[in-house]
Amino acid sequence: MSGLNAMVLKKTTRIIRNKLYLSLAISLLAPIPFYLHAAEEPVAAEEEPIAPAAASATDTAPRDTAIPDQNLNKITVTGSRIPRAQAEGPSPVTVITGEEMKARGYRNVYDAIATQTQNTGMTQGEDYGNTWQPAANALNLRGLGPNHTLVLVNGRRLADYPNAYGGSVNFTNIANIPSVIIDRIEILSSGASAIYGSDAIAGVVNIILKDKAQGVDVNVRGGTTERGGGDNYQLQLSGGGTWDRFDGFFGLEATKRDPIWGSQRDFMNSYPEGSTVGYRRNLETSAYISPGCQGYGGLFGGNVTNRNGRCTTDQYYNNYWTVQSKKENYDGYLSGAYHLSDTAKVFANLLFGFDKTQTNTRGPSFTSPDFYNANTGNIERWARIFSPEEIGGRERNNSEWRETTWTGTLGFSDKIGSSDWNYEVAYTRSQYTSDRSTRYTPLSGIKDFYLGPQLGEQNGYPVYAPDTSRLDRPLTREEWARYSGVLTQKSKSESQTYSFTTNGELFNLPAGPVGFASVAEYGKQSYSVRPDRRLNDGTFYNTTPGSVSGGDRDRYALGAELSIPLTDTLLASTAGRWDQYKFSGRSEQDFTYNTGLEWRPVKSLLFRGNYSTSFRAPDLNYIYQADSNGYFAGQKDYYGCAQGIEGACDPNAVNYTQSGTSDLESEHGTSWSYGVVWSPSSNVDFSADFWRVQIKDLLTTVDANRLLQEEYQCRISGNTGSHCQEVLSRIIRNPATSAVDPNKLQRVRINAINAINAASERTSGLDFKANARWDANQWGDFSSSIGYSLVLSHFYKESDDAPTLDLRNDYTQSANWRSKINASLTWNINDFISTVFVNRYGSVANAAGTGRLTPWAVVNASVRYKTTPQSSVGLTVNNVLDKVKKDDSAGWPNYPTGNYDPYGRQWWLDFSYHFK
Repeated sequence: MSGLNAMVLKKTTRIIRNKLYLSLAISLLAPIPFYLHAAEEPVAAEEEPIAPAAASATDTAPRDTAIPDQNLNKITVTGSRIPRAQAEGPSPVTVITGEEMKARGYRNVYDAIATQTQNTGMTQGEDYGNTWQPAANALNLRGLGPNHTLVLVNGRRLADYPNAYGGSVNFTNIANIPSVIIDRIEILSSGASAIYGSDAIAGVVNIILKDKAQGVDVNVRGGTTERGGGDNYQLQLSGGGTWDRFDGFFGLEATKRDPIWGSQRDFMNSYPEGSTVGYRRNLETSAYISPGCQGYGGLFGGNVTNRNGRCTTDQYYNNYWTVQSKKENYDGYLSGAYHLSDTAKVFANLLFGFDKTQTNTRGPSFTSPDFYNANTGNIERWARIFSPEEIGGRERNNSEWRETTWTGTLGFSDKIGSSDWNYEVAYTRSQYTSDRSTRYTPLSGIKDFYLGPQLGEQNGYPVYAPDTSRLDRPLTREEWARYSGVLTQKSKSESQTYSFTTNGELFNLPAGPVGFASVAEYGKQSYSVRPDRRLNDGTFYNTTPGSVSGGDRDRYALGAELSIPLTDTLLASTAGRWDQYKFSGRSEQDFTYNTGLEWRPVKSLLFRGNYSTSFRAPDLNYIYQADSNGYFAGQKDYYGCAQGIEGACDPNAVNYTQSGTSDLESEHGTSWSYGVVWSPSSNVDFSADFWRVQIKDLLTTVDANRLLQEEYQCRISGNTGSHCQEVLSRIIRNPATSAVDPNKLQRVRINAINAINAASERTSGLDFKANARWDANQWGDFSSSIGYSLVLSHFYKESDDAPTLDLRNDYTQSANWRSKINASLTWNINDFISTVFVNRYGSVANAAGTGRLTPWAVVNASVRYKTTPQSSVGLTVNNVLDKVKKDDSAGWPNYPTGNYDPYGRQWWLDFSYHFK
């Protein structure tokens, strides 16, 4: 948004905003019987302690968990295909409604799920920075990784994001699901492969969309951030109706958001270490050669400094870094059902999106090869980074993702004859395409521009006689346009499933009917990644060659589930499922099962327990990935440090190479939980659960840090055994006799043995939840909820002979939270409704890996006023206290990237109208 438009927006909304701020302040000060106390987090012992009985209530309005009357409608809850009258079952399920999403300040579906207490794992999302998937957001339930949570929409699978998370594992992107169509989100935080198949190891997220409405609703919203940047607008349309035998629903959402740049946050507004604008270096003496900064005075806003022959600036990273991406989304949903009879219907729905994301992390640069300078007689290296002034503005350097997604389902459901048995036949197809345009990249001709033609070789170095005046001045716009181009990559993934499901009652026992459900599925998944072909023909300067990768697999599944009333107060459930995957000329098959018990000794009390096995078929990316290159940030070179190599002792970027292999097996997991739910009245409920998840045969790649440590031990000990030979073969260094940078680390081959089924991981913890609602007479109605998850232990082993890593307590190993608390309070009086939502994050490791950051809390609030029976206006304020979590332990960017955001206070005004 331009500065003029931003000023108009702020002026035109000032009066409304001030009035709503007053209403919001009144709601915050309302007398309420609400108290929140977070106890000090206990430290897990080496072995998990015996936990008290525990469980989890859903995060919705309170309810009675007693066995209801038989005439209550039955519903299907995530974690089971058998409809039931009770909302609570043997495994805890958290529910977030569409209305709660708006009231609590969630910007989108991802926010709503990521802030839940079970999501204790950090992820690299769209605002993380330089990642493999900056246009996507992923979940990390229980800190077990994005690939161990199954994400469903209406109980059906979506196509994976076509680019692997971290370059390694497949996952589901939930960044582009429009919030206007959400009926509710159900989160099952335990293994559920016996119901849903592969991937459901840490849990299942089922996003359930609306399918009915009467009339049309319109909502328009605009907002910004207090500290600058991030101006955004949103238009939402939704509606539907019933016409004779047809029910229809539609939802459309258009969003536009400006980026937030690092330069717009004062604590990021400089890079103290300084980045080199330009230098010439004598590699034989390591000296930097003047002239320095004379020609660069106008670049980076004039913020350039001569540092010992290098021209540097502290404005490089903050000028190019988008801490919040620029987005433009057009997403929608269409749903319809035609009722052929009272029991039979044909249904179809289509979820679609057209989305564009732009991110930036660093500007373009040029570094010459090491060469013999015929003019000086030295072996030299030249370097330049290019400023926004040279390339025509920093947005010209943005990387852009244009993505198209759609998921469609066509089905038929009916009863079997005159019985109470139901069946459904459905076909679902999902497709995700991503076209990436990488920032303007220097073409190969830029080397000739700076160095001139090659004159031959001397002692293994190319010989040039370059004109220094070209390096010591800015490029003109015309020169940059001549020597830069745009890299592109096209990625695509597809998923399709044919399914047949049934459910009904098999027979009656003295305590009631035995419920049954079954499922048969056939599915197919595929993906492809097609890098720019010009990577392999020398068009671009200093880029890595790219290879086409991709493949597919078929899936077959049969499953059954039973619900068995053993007594009037004891209900047992069990499920089993067989899955087979065929890929790359071979197959993998697994049988998984689960069992559960529910005991209701009195009407208001439920004791429950669940045990389940689960699996994850090998990632398509692990199977079919072509040679892939990347880098690990913040990695120490242990041997280089011992040899005194410059910079080796400091955390630096280390390049790596990995590739796929078809010789992989499935991962296997077990999980169990037990707990209690107590609901003394229809307005109050409390639950507590102890849970434990373990994964074996975990797919992983060789850990680069451990390889470098073992390389150091092998070299200093002189060990020449087979293990050391294998380790040393994966470490690529300059020769020890090299005239320049001897023994300097170049690359680590983590794909030397490819991905391996050797790792294991286990974690355990406690979940607590409580809900309450009360009538305060003339003061209106209040409702509140609180949730708390505490990780008691989290251990990881790369292989049987590798050391066990304590991911919970060792701050050098993990960036995950130890605990999370969220709490909300809603006040409804007359035509006003307001909500205060608090999200408290437990401690995490600091960026330097030298300690832990203290817990952190963020407060969101919203207020809505019903202006007429059909219209309302609202104000939402996120981060009411305008606080930003700081972490300067490793310097810039001075905040915990990935764990917290640097946005500060954000606010939105919106207006809604209902057309009957």
